[in-house]
Amino acid sequence: MFYYDSSFIVLIPALIISAWAQMKITSTFNKYSRINSMGGYTGAQVARKLLDSHGLFDVPVELISGKLTDHYDPTNRVMRLSSDVYYSTSVASIGVAAHETGHAFQHQERYSPLIIRNSIVPIVNFSSNLSWILFFLGFFFGLPNLLNMGIILFSAAVIFQLVTLPVEFNASNRALILLEDKGILYGNEIKGAKSVLSAAAMTYVAATITAIAQLLRLIILSNNRRDN
Repeated sequence: MFYYDSSFIVLIPALIISAWAQMKITSTFNKYSRINSMGGYTGAQVARKLLDSHGLFDVPVELISGKLTDHYDPTNRVMRLSSDVYYSTSVASIGVAAHETGHAFQHQERYSPLIIRNSIVPIVNFSSNLSWILFFLGFFFGLPNLLNMGIILFSAAVIFQLVTLPVEFNASNRALILLEDKGILYGNEIKGAKSVLSAAAMTYVAATITAIAQLLRLIILSNNRRDN
């Protein structure tokens, strides 16, 4: 049966890595959420300070619900921070806030990987959903063309994940440099923020590995279906 196909083993390492990455970011963020910075800035104040230092006075910093839902919205040019980051003076919160301002700076400078990622979002949203429909139809009805189309469309999701990696790593590198240069964090506080951002980066690495593993599984299933 399809659901018990041995090709599922391809996904197991990726699923393990994803689970580990999620536990890592949660535990690391919680650890450094309990350590307040000496400077006493909240995440919202850090975001505002860094945005203003780059002339982004017109980019508002807003509160958003949820946990670790922090993001920069390039379409509306808005910084959104969760309450755990917005109000907190912890090392973890400041690191996250600075990371999101890194995305705002990328947008301001038209950083190529960010521009590419933003431009393919609508394509990925459409193709990733359609890919499964086409692949399953092709698999169950033995239609090679649909199988191939499903695989090609799913490849867009893999490309999106690959492009996301330099975007996220670059934003974190910018954040750590700015936090030290602006005197927002000091000494071991910088190391703590780096630990938080490194753990967050691993979730993107895990997502990329999972997407690649899923693509390989689709290719294996497609080949097995043709052989049968």
